[in-house]
Amino acid sequence: MTKGTVLVAGSNATRIELQGGGSAAIGQYLNETVVPAMALIEAGYAVVLATPDGTKPTIDEASDSPQHFGGDEAAYARAKRFYAEDPSMNQVRTLRSVVEEGLGGYAGLFVPGGHAPVVDLMQNAELCTLLRHFHEAGRPTALLCHGPVAIAAAMPRAREFRAALIAGDKARAAEYAQGWIYAGYRMTVFSASEERIAEGSLLHGKLYFDMPEALEVAGARVTTNPVDFAPYVVVDRELITGQNPSSDHHLAAQMVEALDRPLADAATP
Repeated sequence: MTKGTVLVAGSNATRIELQGGGSAAIGQYLNETVVPAMALIEAGYAVVLATPDGTKPTIDEASDSPQHFGGDEAAYARAKRFYAEDPSMNQVRTLRSVVEEGLGGYAGLFVPGGHAPVVDLMQNAELCTLLRHFHEAGRPTALLCHGPVAIAAAMPRAREFRAALIAGDKARAAEYAQGWIYAGYRMTVFSASEERIAEGSLLHGKLYFDMPEALEVAGARVTTNPVDFAPYVVVDRELITGQNPSSDHHLAAQMVEALDRPLADAATP
């Protein structure tokens, strides 16, 4: 018997566009996927992983290291084993099948980071349906690192919004963002200064837009920790956002707390 089921919306993207042409290999970050998922399961929740095409997300090679687990080799090994073997990470569904089946049985939504969500999830129609459902139900919606940019999917014209950002037309992007359900929300996301480091050391090229800028153009109130790669989490209503890979445990704790809150309230005389 579990407390409830949390949907993890993963990405299938493996490359991202770079300015000047070309692209860089990307994926989903290992720690950003498994640390929250393992915390949710430990707290008594079931986890269901779904992606656009129903296949398991590709793990970004840059994240496949003990470095993202505080240098703890044992924690890294547990994470690798969990992702490789745990049924929750291997019985992958399509986002469409989840939507078609109905969302009433899900207690919350989690979107891991890595650059991958910037490519597919932020313009995915099924994710739009998911985000709107959890928003209207007031149920916890947590997103980590680059994951928060995926909430752009909830815009009426998300695909055009992303295209305008790539074209450098912020005014047009703002027009396409009209009617966004998260306008005015406080949130965080991978910072511009952190992105400069990632572009130089991992992507070897420049992205078309920074994540804070994209969300601000849409109407979000974005704050980031001025200390690069230091943990930072923002909670506003049902939305829980974490800035970077090192925010994984902090975001997981906030999500478990948010999920548990109705149970705790119901138990209070």
